[in-house]
Amino acid sequence: MALQTQNKISPSFSATSMSDLVFLLLIFFMITSTLVAPNAINISLPKSSSGRVLGPRNIEVYVDANKNYFLTTTNHTDPEPVTAETLLPALLQAAAVDKSESRTIILRSDATVPVQNIVTLWDILNKLNENLAENQKYRLIFATESENK
Repeated sequence: MALQTQNKISPSFSATSMSDLVFLLLIFFMITSTLVAPNAINISLPKSSSGRVLGPRNIEVYVDANKNYFLTTTNHTDPEPVTAETLLPALLQAAAVDKSESRTIILRSDATVPVQNIVTLWDILNKLNENLAENQKYRLIFATESENK
């Protein structure tokens, strides 16, 4: 006696809904990744109550809690480690490539870094301006964090 089932299972698989799901996930991660500012260096900025917002980012110099220096330029989004001795040549090279009108260097230093290290770094940044023409000099900005955060 041969019994036959009425419900037959189809061996085919529809991947249309799966591709829609993958496409939506791709869009979601693309949008959220642009909202996250890449800050690979863990720095606790000093607090300020002025509330001024920085302009466009040209060149950024980071000093972390261990007194390590990092340099970020408009061409490189990831901070590159540099020593105090190689910072001036790296800044000169970045200034030669920089074509922006707002010539600024943003100094982002950890709140625990001694003031002498900041002054030494500031001297290096001022030496950069000595080698540049008057209309090509950089403004130095010390980045802080808002007290409201």
